[in-house]
Amino acid sequence: MSGLKLFRYVAWAAVAVLAVVSGALVYKQTVGNDNSGALIEPLAAIGGPFELVNGTGETVTDKTFAGKPTVLFFGFTYCPDVCPTTLSELQGWMEGLGEDANKLNYAFVTVDPERDTPDVMRDYVWAFDKRITPLTGSREQIDAMIKTYRVYAKKVPLDDGDYTMDHSAAVYLMNADNKFVGTIAYGEAEETALQKLQKLIASSPATS
Repeated sequence: MSGLKLFRYVAWAAVAVLAVVSGALVYKQTVGNDNSGALIEPLAAIGGPFELVNGTGETVTDKTFAGKPTVLFFGFTYCPDVCPTTLSELQGWMEGLGEDANKLNYAFVTVDPERDTPDVMRDYVWAFDKRITPLTGSREQIDAMIKTYRVYAKKVPLDDGDYTMDHSAAVYLMNADNKFVGTIAYGEAEETALQKLQKLIASSPATS
């Protein structure tokens, strides 16, 4: 087995372990043990303040999203499958919510700021929906948010000298106070995803 293959197996094993641990935590705190779109009690350990820039170079912080729940996804524009698939699904969920879609904030945060400049992020994300805020920043700013939100992200070298990124694939659901209340898993059924988003909207007096 080559060193690169071994490295990738180890990286993906780490992702799997993180998913199992996160899943166990969510299961333990699920309200009423309802697995059909239920949210969990807010967790202080995931989420917090951040400062990044959007697709036009304007500063965006957690306070920018105050007052409405937020749907967050971490990825990168060179992502071959998970990111475009998730953004396409997010676009579909927004259509499914109808007018209620405007009661949520949406953001796509890069884990690869070296390549994902504001212009690159804007063109990529807005090709799906302009209501999704593209977020990037310095390596230090992105790393700080990755740590605060307990996101897995790892640079993986490729044989041609380039690199890709392994990263968490779940969509994060944050309430109006920027507290973590659940996730939508990669490939989750649309019906369940919509139920979670509807409950996220209903959880905020300002949007319900």
